[in-house]
Amino acid sequence: MTRTLYGYAFLDDFVLLYPVYALLFGDTGLSLGQISSLFALWSVSGVLLEVPSGAWADAVSRRLLLGLGPLLTAVGFALWVLTPSYWAFALGFVLWGAGGALGSGALEALVYEELDRLGAADSYARVTGRARAAGLVAVMAAMGLAGPVLAVGGYPLVGAASVLTCLLTAAVATRFPEHRRKTSEGDGWSTTLHAARRPGRPVTAALLLVAAVGSVWGALDEYTPLLVRDTGVPDWAGPCLLLLIWAGATAGSLLAGPAERLGTAGFAGLLAGSALALAVGALARSPAGLVLVAVAFGGFQLANVLADARLQRRIEDGARATVTSIAGLGTELATVAVFGAYAAIGSATGHSTAFAVFAVPYLVTAALVATARRGRARSWSGGRQGTTAKSPAPRATFWRR
Repeated sequence: MTRTLYGYAFLDDFVLLYPVYALLFGDTGLSLGQISSLFALWSVSGVLLEVPSGAWADAVSRRLLLGLGPLLTAVGFALWVLTPSYWAFALGFVLWGAGGALGSGALEALVYEELDRLGAADSYARVTGRARAAGLVAVMAAMGLAGPVLAVGGYPLVGAASVLTCLLTAAVATRFPEHRRKTSEGDGWSTTLHAARRPGRPVTAALLLVAAVGSVWGALDEYTPLLVRDTGVPDWAGPCLLLLIWAGATAGSLLAGPAERLGTAGFAGLLAGSALALAVGALARSPAGLVLVAVAFGGFQLANVLADARLQRRIEDGARATVTSIAGLGTELATVAVFGAYAAIGSATGHSTAFAVFAVPYLVTAALVATARRGRARSWSGGRQGTTAKSPAPRATFWRR
């Protein structure tokens, strides 16, 4: 299964339109306001469909939804290059948002439950960390190839390559194994939503941690090109420094396996150290400082994988995809809030100061984790609830203590 997962993760992010679709919109004649409205529509589509799609994934085949999502995205990309116009772009973003929502929650749930069935649930963080690293490598590869492909065949060739990648992603999805546990005959979409309404305090705490860790740096990533430009480097050098930051995030994903042995204090230290690296690196206002920003993004990516692994251990199987989608919804909403706050702070102080300011939420989260009551810390690391599968012997880690 892991090979299928890594291939799926790579292809899902290996889309040559990623680095150039904003250029396509501008070259079509759209104004900045129209382009911004498209991004807002994209976000709203994902937010509205996030939880319902997760409940659907719990009620039907998750593998089916993982294959259907890329097909919807492929249709959207085809519309962009065949009939470039504002309304075609808008419909494409709705389809893209729907496609992403179908996979959000479904993928994590399928992977965790298949690993659990094989008695390898403890490897979830390592496996998903590698999968996220594969996706980041794909993004970097797409950034490198988009320019040459655009120069050779223009937007039609870039779009055709992106559609082909989506079709390949859907084909790979059919290779996922899926052995669903039967819960009750009455389970369905509405039943699953009802079951996920009150997840319990341990799961709620895990949901909040996922949102707190993933939202801030996920939003800051959109502003890294502006941070790089403020260091004074020429525009031709900007992509190289952006690749450095992406490489840091990739390294963080690959460290997820060894980092599972972090205790509560170690996890808090990871967040605090990454926050300090972000603040110092951004305030340096130099290319050398971006090395620390890359280290920070690597730490945040690692913490994100570990927080997701903790959440998966706490969820009962019947509503796993739904609850994971709720985490995605919380992250999206928090990210939108960060966008708004960044606009105000960045306009008043500049990008380097804004990046440093957004290190503060991570310091607060680290303090809350470090000062949690010992009983609560133990509940974070205990085995998940509601499972009958046997797991390996407990280890003295953040996840099992």
